[in-house]
Amino acid sequence: MSTTEESIVIGVPLDSGIEARGIERVLPHERTHVSVIDNFTMWLSANMVISTVALGALAIPVFGLGFWDSLAVIVLFNMLGVLPVAYFSTLGPRLGLRQMTIARFSFGWHGAKIMALFNVAACIGWSAVNVIVGSQIITALSKGAVPVWASILVIAALTTAVSVYGYRYVHRYERFAWIPMAVIFFIVAASTHGQMGIVPTPAWNMAHIASLVSFGGAIYGFATGWSSYAADYSVNQPEHTPASKIFWLTFFGVTIPCILLETVGLGLTTVSAFGKAANEGGGALLAAALHPLGGLGEFLLLLLALSVIANNIPNDYSLGLSIQVLGRAFHKVNRAVWTFLGAVVYIVIAIFAAAHFNATLENFLLMVAYWLSPWTIILILEHFIVRRGQYNLDSWNEARHLPVGWAAIVSMALGLFGVYLGAAQLLFVGPIAGLFNPPYGMDVGFELGLVFAAVSYLILRPIELRKHAR
Repeated sequence: MSTTEESIVIGVPLDSGIEARGIERVLPHERTHVSVIDNFTMWLSANMVISTVALGALAIPVFGLGFWDSLAVIVLFNMLGVLPVAYFSTLGPRLGLRQMTIARFSFGWHGAKIMALFNVAACIGWSAVNVIVGSQIITALSKGAVPVWASILVIAALTTAVSVYGYRYVHRYERFAWIPMAVIFFIVAASTHGQMGIVPTPAWNMAHIASLVSFGGAIYGFATGWSSYAADYSVNQPEHTPASKIFWLTFFGVTIPCILLETVGLGLTTVSAFGKAANEGGGALLAAALHPLGGLGEFLLLLLALSVIANNIPNDYSLGLSIQVLGRAFHKVNRAVWTFLGAVVYIVIAIFAAAHFNATLENFLLMVAYWLSPWTIILILEHFIVRRGQYNLDSWNEARHLPVGWAAIVSMALGLFGVYLGAAQLLFVGPIAGLFNPPYGMDVGFELGLVFAAVSYLILRPIELRKHAR
C-alpha cells in the first residue's frame, strides 16, 4: 500500500461507510457527484438557520438604522460577500482539490498551515456559538428540564453523525434540511407580517453612514465566511461541469436565504409587541413570533433550534480537512478522526461558555471573519493575475514545487494590519475607524484589509517569482 493510501485509511475501518478520502486530489475519473443542483441546496440549508435571522435583527436596535436603508445594505453586501464563495466553488471540479489545499498555490507549504489554523479556529468558534444558541432554546422550551449541557450534546451528536461520514452524507442531509425550515420561516413571516412597521431612515449624516457601513461589514462577513470551505463541497463533481452553473447555483444558494431571513429578522424588530425580544436576539424574536401558536409554536421553535445542525455540518466537515493541511503527520490520520476530535473541542468550549454567553462572544466571532478579506483577495489575484488559471496539479502535495509563500504571508500580515486600523466592534475600535463617528467608529476593516493585501501582493509576488520561479 502506498503512503497516500495509508494516509487515507489510518484511524477508520475500510468497510465503515465513512468517507476514506481526505485532502488528496480527486482525479477526473474518480468524480461521481453529478447532481449539480446540490451546489444550491448545500448552501440553502446551511444558511436557512436562526443565526441568519439574528444577524438581520441587529440593524435597527444595534446599528440604529431604518427599514429601507437596512434592506438595501442586506441585499448589496450579501451579493458582494458571496462572490468569492461562488467563484471558489467552481475550482472544486476544475482542480479536484479542497479549498484550504488550493491555498498552498499562493501561501506555499508552510504558509498554508497558518491559514489552515485560522480556519480551524473559525470552524470551532462558530460551531460553539451555534450549538449554544440552539441549546438555549431547547432548554427554555423544556423549562429547564433539559439542561444546556445536555442540549449541547444532543445537537453536537446529531451534527457529528453526519459530518463524520463525509461528503456524500453531508450533501444528502443538506439536500432536504432546508425544506422544513423554509416552511417554518414562512409561517413566522406570514403570521407577523401585518404587525411589522416601517422604521424611517435616520438623517443622512456621518453617524448614519458609519452605521450603514458597519452593518454592511457584518452582513458581508457572514456571507463570505463560507469562502474558506467553498471547494470542499464541489470537489467530487465532474471536471466538465459548467463553471457558470456552479457559480450561480452557489451564489443564489447563499444569497436567497441570507437576504430573505435577514429581512425577516429586520422586520420582526419593527413589531411593537416584540420590543423586549428585539433586544435579546433572533431566538427571542422567533419565540415571540411563534408564541401565539401555542404547542405547535413550541414544536416549530424546537425544529428551528435544530436548524443549527445544517449550519454546523460544514464547519465540522471542513475542520477535519483543514487539520490535514497542517502537515504529513496530520494527513496520515483520517479526516473523520479530526472531525470527531474537533466536535469534542467545541462541545467542551460551548459547555463552559454557555453560562457566560452574551453578545460579546458573538461579536468576537464576527471579528474572526476579518481574516477572510485579505485571504480571499490573495487567492483571487494568484488565480487571475499570476497563474491565469493554470496550475501544476501534480505539485499540490510537494513543498519543493509550491511557492515559497513569503509574498502571501507578508501580504496577509499587512492585510490584517489594515483590518486592525479599520475594525469597529464592541471589543475594539481601530485608529482609522475611530476617526469617523467617535466613539463607535465606522467599520472599514474588511475594505482596508482587502486593499492592503491586494496592493502588497501585486508588488511582492512578482519579486518572489523572480527569485524562486514557482
